Amino acid sequence: MSKQTRTIKVDALARVEGEGALHVRIKDGVVKDVKFRIFEPPRFFEAFLQGRLYSEAPDITARICGICPIAYMMGASQAMEDALGMAVTGPLRDLRRLIYCGEWIESHVLHAYLLHAPDFLGFEDAIRLSQHHPGVVEKALQLKKLGNRILEVIGGRAVHPVNLRVGGFYRTPRKDAIRALIGPLQWAVEASLDTVKLVGGFDFPDYHYDYTCVSLHHPDEYPITQGRLISNRGLDIAIDEFSNHIIEQHVAHSNALQGHLQGSDCYLVGPIARYNNNFEQLSDLARQAAGEAGLGRVCDNPFQSIVVRAVETLYACEEALRLAENYEEPDAPYVEPTVQAGIGHGCTEAPRGICYHRYQLDENGRILEATIVPPTSQNQLQIERDLWGVVEKNLDLPEDRLKWRCEQTIRNYDPCISCATHFLRLTVERE
Repeated sequence: MSKQTRTIKVDALARVEGEGALHVRIKDGVVKDVKFRIFEPPRFFEAFLQGRLYSEAPDITARICGICPIAYMMGASQAMEDALGMAVTGPLRDLRRLIYCGEWIESHVLHAYLLHAPDFLGFEDAIRLSQHHPGVVEKALQLKKLGNRILEVIGGRAVHPVNLRVGGFYRTPRKDAIRALIGPLQWAVEASLDTVKLVGGFDFPDYHYDYTCVSLHHPDEYPITQGRLISNRGLDIAIDEFSNHIIEQHVAHSNALQGHLQGSDCYLVGPIARYNNNFEQLSDLARQAAGEAGLGRVCDNPFQSIVVRAVETLYACEEALRLAENYEEPDAPYVEPTVQAGIGHGCTEAPRGICYHRYQLDENGRILEATIVPPTSQNQLQIERDLWGVVEKNLDLPEDRLKWRCEQTIRNYDPCISCATHFLRLTVERE
C-alpha cells in the first residue's frame, strides 16, 4: 500500500440530490477517519412556521421536498390534529393512505430504476441505460406516472399537492375518479413483480452490517401513515416520546444535524429498517417475491436496499389497488378542528424513512415552536459507518473504483434533495 497522500474529488455526484463530500484518511493500510459532509444551506422552515396558523403548516412544509411532499404534509397535519385533540379515521384515513401509496410508488420507482439501477447494470446514467434497455426505462416511467396520477387525483397535482389539510381534504374525489385507477394499478402489480425479479438478479457487493433499525410499526398493516416507533433492539414508544430517545447533534464537518439514538448511537431508517421490523405486515405476494429475489426475513446488506424498495413498491401497488377497489366517498371531506393551545406530534414513513414533526400552538392556533426531523439527517451517521466499512473492504481498489463504490454506497440511501445530499468531493489521504 502506497504511503503517498492521494486525493480524489467528485465534483458532482450524479443520481443523488443535495450537497456534500467525503473525507477518508488511511494510514499504513488502515482506515483512520471517515467524515461524510453535508453542505446544506440554511433552510429556516422551522422559523418560517413560527407565528403561522396551524392550518398553514401542511402547505409550507410540503415545500421542503418536491419528491416527498405528502410525507411532510401528512406529518404536519397529524401533529396539528394531535395538538387539537382530534383524529382522522374511516374513509378519510384510507384516502390518506392511498395518496401516500402514490408517493411511495413514484419515489421508489424513480430511485430504483433511474438513479440506482445504472450502478448495477454498468451504465453511467439512465439515459445510457435507456439506449440499451428501452423497455426497462419505459416501464419505469409508466409506473412513476401512475404514482403521480394518484397524487393528482387525490391531491390536485403531482408536485406539492394542494388538496390536503388538517382534518382531511378540501374536497374528496368522486368514486369514479378513484375507480379509474383500478385498471392501471392491476397492471402496476404485475410490473412491480417484474421489477423485484429484475433487481433481485443484480450482483451485490459483499458487505453486511448489524443495523439498529428504527421504523414505525402497526399491528394490522405495513406502516406508512401511522404506528408506534420501534426498533429491532427493543425500542417501542409512542410518537410523542421521539425526542426522549432520538437526539440531533451538530458535528463540525457537516451543516446537517446528525440523529443519534440513545443506547445505540447510529441507527437506520428507511426501506431496510421498515422491512426488518415489519416483514410479517407485508402482503403474501410481497413476502413471496422478496424470498424469490434473494431476501431473507432480515436484510443486512445495504446494497440490497434496491430490492427492498422494489418489494415495497409491489406492496404499495397492491395496497393502492385494495383501497381503490373499496373506496366510498366520505360523508364530509374533513373533520372540523376546534382551535386550542396544545403540543402535537406526528410521524409518517417517507420513502426514505421516518419523518417526525412536533408543534406547539397558542390558544389562537398559531405556531409557537416547530421541530421537523427528516430521514436523511437521521441516516447521516449510519451512512458514515457504512462508508467506513465499505472503504475497509475495498482498500485495494484503484482510486477511481474506490470513489465509485463510495458513491454507490451513498446511493443505497437515496438521500433526499431537501434533507441534504449532493456528494461533491471525495478526499482520500494515504499516509
